Amino acid sequence: MNDTAITRPATPVRTEIATLWKLSWPMLVGQLATVGMGVADVAMTGHVNAKELAAVSLGASVWSIVLVTVMGTMMAINTVVAHEIGGARYDKIPHSVRQSLWKGLFIGLIACAFANLCTLLFDHIGLERDVADRASTFLHVISVGMPAFACYRALYGYTTSINQTKPVMMIAIFGLLYNVVLNWLLVFGHFGLPRLGAIGCAVSTASGMWLMLGAMLWWIRTAPAYRMTYPFAQWDGPDWEEIGAMLKLGIPIGITYFAEVSAFGLISLLVARFGVVQVSAHQIALNFVSLVFMVPLSFGIGVLTRVGQAMGEGNPQRARFVAWVGVGMCIAFGFLSAAFISVFRWEIARAYTSDPAVQATTVTLLLFAALFQLSDSTQVAAASAIRGYKVTRPPMLIHMLAFWVFALPLGCLLGLAPAWAPAAPAAPLAAKGFWIALVIGLTVAAVLLTWFLARLSAHKAASNS
Repeated sequence: MNDTAITRPATPVRTEIATLWKLSWPMLVGQLATVGMGVADVAMTGHVNAKELAAVSLGASVWSIVLVTVMGTMMAINTVVAHEIGGARYDKIPHSVRQSLWKGLFIGLIACAFANLCTLLFDHIGLERDVADRASTFLHVISVGMPAFACYRALYGYTTSINQTKPVMMIAIFGLLYNVVLNWLLVFGHFGLPRLGAIGCAVSTASGMWLMLGAMLWWIRTAPAYRMTYPFAQWDGPDWEEIGAMLKLGIPIGITYFAEVSAFGLISLLVARFGVVQVSAHQIALNFVSLVFMVPLSFGIGVLTRVGQAMGEGNPQRARFVAWVGVGMCIAFGFLSAAFISVFRWEIARAYTSDPAVQATTVTLLLFAALFQLSDSTQVAAASAIRGYKVTRPPMLIHMLAFWVFALPLGCLLGLAPAWAPAAPAAPLAAKGFWIALVIGLTVAAVLLTWFLARLSAHKAASNS
């Protein structure tokens, strides 16, 4: 058999899949490493005792809401830089990056203050006193890292949008290793260090965020790939017009992320009344699902970059093609992750905790997690593609509808079974009821976002033909 018989020319779809994979896989490794810090926090405290795990679970629930909202708000720089790269307007990028850093500093300080205020919630949700105190201290300590995280995400968006994704992978791996080692030392009190339990997780995560910001600044300063768009050649004070424009893009993304993650986080608070087994199982399932979610999220950031660059070039036809290839890749992953979670749910539960009661409840929740994998992968890809067009408000409204109108009210109905609700079940379904509602909410989001992307991409392509 000769070479021509076995060599097939690359189709446009295969070429785009290869390009998107090349752009996304370092971000995927970086995102997995970043989320791995939270996995290490939960897994290590899960082997201390149930109360320490509950403290981390509750503190991390609030922390995740704040963290992901900040991450979304900072994503405006991704779209801005991608459009400038597509249009070869390299001279505009340094100023935008500097203003994104100012924005990150302000957003980070506000988020730090808000996280500390949220500790007041723990006094009013029926928690045991020592669990509430540990969760509050966890938040006080970990919030110190928020300004660093916000500024890091500004530089993260800049470097990924100029197609330099390996730095975020290397720095995130460094951050994960630092987090795991310091967790091991402080959670369990090895080598004569104090046994801090949940608080040790907060110390390692907060300090790790500052180290990651320092590493990113060093990388940008020294790597040749940043010479053309180097953002630190001069000093700029805050340009409120530029910051305002990025907030106009970023706040809807932040609210979008908030709508989704707050639904999961509030469930942790609502489930707390059913005891440490329910809240710990919920947090373990959520933690693992968050880890899996990093795959379509990384593809989504790659899709946003590719769509933004195509639109910056003035080529909406290519932007449409790129968007749908990205959605297809995420749908394929959704099928794979659903199968994996279904088959290995017991092994996943045992990896997190040695408590048999927590394991059994976690396994049930992971079945629902498997059910919503397809919807979750589809909605993040479609939303990311839409943002690549510099359209951010419709995804925000769709997510608010899916989670705050469908998922949370239905979850409260099924999970809490309030006596005043005529359609409530006879007995509360606890965490299981909320996860049933999450399956429905994510399905609503996936259907509506896919429909909107189809309309938007077709309209942009037609208007340019």
